[in-house]
Amino acid sequence: MSVREEFDAWAAEGKDRGMEDRHWHTAKHVLARMPVEPGETVLDLGTGSGYALRALRDTNDAGPCYGLDGSPEMLRNAREYTDDDGIGFLRGDFDALPLATDSIDHVFSMEAFYYASDPPHTLEEIARVLRPGGTAHIAVNYYEENVHSHDWQEFIDIEMTRWSAPEYREAFREAGLAVAAQDTIPDREVEIPPADAFPTDEFETREAMVERYRELGTLLTVGVATE
Repeated sequence: MSVREEFDAWAAEGKDRGMEDRHWHTAKHVLARMPVEPGETVLDLGTGSGYALRALRDTNDAGPCYGLDGSPEMLRNAREYTDDDGIGFLRGDFDALPLATDSIDHVFSMEAFYYASDPPHTLEEIARVLRPGGTAHIAVNYYEENVHSHDWQEFIDIEMTRWSAPEYREAFREAGLAVAAQDTIPDREVEIPPADAFPTDEFETREAMVERYRELGTLLTVGVATE
């Protein structure tokens, strides 16, 4: 199954709203860190329902914002959810961004980068479309150090890339993005039951659930375009 087919099905089933609810716990902290100045342009890779751009436009004076997704059904839903002429939606592939060189000030991606068919080239494309000094904020829950994410591939029909934190830093640098920061953002909103409620369907122990959400959380790597 292709990425488009997988996410068209998710959109048709209304899973885009569920993804929005889950990702917002940490996505809002990533958005708050982005140094978006009035009038600057933002690209959201794997925009899904478009929630991140709507939130960004609601909280600052960002200029034109673009949400890119490979799923026509995701984009159809996003357009229905969005009443803001400053946000446009594009159908495209991560490996061939339909944008001009040096045309974007900031790139945001939440829980989508690992679906790229050629992740190193996707980073090169991000570096290409960013203006010098522009930033890329790439956030993922599926990464090597998060042992609780390792079985996710079993439930997804499309191939995903699982890099470690050092591999993300190395790939950013090789693509021409200086690594400005990298850390993990905990999810403090998922409710963790008391110890006597375990094991659950997902966790054997409360300690494992605490580690997953409060300690490992979401890996954020921030890059800055150097040319």
